Amino acid sequence: MLGAELSGLFEREGVDFVGTDRDVDILDPAALSAFADAKGISGIVNCAAYTAVDRAEDEDALCRALNVTGPGNIAAAARDLGAWLIHFSTDYVFDGWGARPYLESDPVAPTGVYGRTKAEGERAAMDACPETIVLRTAWLYGTHGPNFVSTMLALMKERPSIGVVADQRGSPTWAYDLARAVLAIARSPGKRYGIYHYTNSGETTWHGFATEIHRLGRDCGLLDHDCDVRPLRTDEYPTKARRPAYSVLSKEKIKADYAVEIPEWNRSLERYIRGNPAKAP
Repeated sequence: MLGAELSGLFEREGVDFVGTDRDVDILDPAALSAFADAKGISGIVNCAAYTAVDRAEDEDALCRALNVTGPGNIAAAARDLGAWLIHFSTDYVFDGWGARPYLESDPVAPTGVYGRTKAEGERAAMDACPETIVLRTAWLYGTHGPNFVSTMLALMKERPSIGVVADQRGSPTWAYDLARAVLAIARSPGKRYGIYHYTNSGETTWHGFATEIHRLGRDCGLLDHDCDVRPLRTDEYPTKARRPAYSVLSKEKIKADYAVEIPEWNRSLERYIRGNPAKAP
């Protein structure tokens, strides 16, 4: 989802880039070096990750390979090239029991395999390449690939009523807005390295997010009937991996260092739904 968003944005903005998918194995340092050879690469943006949060509980080795070993290899390749690296991480590195937006300096305390591997991957990347920027994000949705918005619209079309968790808080984030932030960082002449947070501004619950999706879906004609969006407690919707109860991230550091635009989550959601009707189910 994010890689496709970035590729499209870079192309539209005239950024000279080369993208890869599974044609380059991030677990093979020789393959990374061979791909990068003679391309004049000055920076790398790593969108590769294992993101199946529940399945990770049963696939620790694969999750660790993609979220720890792979980023370490990419960072080492960036170091050898004399290039900078932007690597993505997640709110799951925190335990989710906070009561105010998490700062980049707050200690990590992941509670599941996915969060642990992402926290270890942050360290592996920064240890291998000093010129690394870790961008933690959360609740990502966008045009390319399955996500909460497309899932909710599909369920709302099929059912008269759905239940959505109402006691977990976070900040929905449009992949396009995150890509714009990456572009601003990539173009910055005086990069500052380390950990940064980026999500859309404001906060809500999954239930509040779903309610707004329903309202916009009806307004835009994507839904031809009302759907009752019922609030659920977390214990009424059990998952194998524990979800953070609170995962709002502070964005003050990235605003101060890179002056990036951070739109409100509900305004970006409206722009996404109104601008992408053909992509909705």
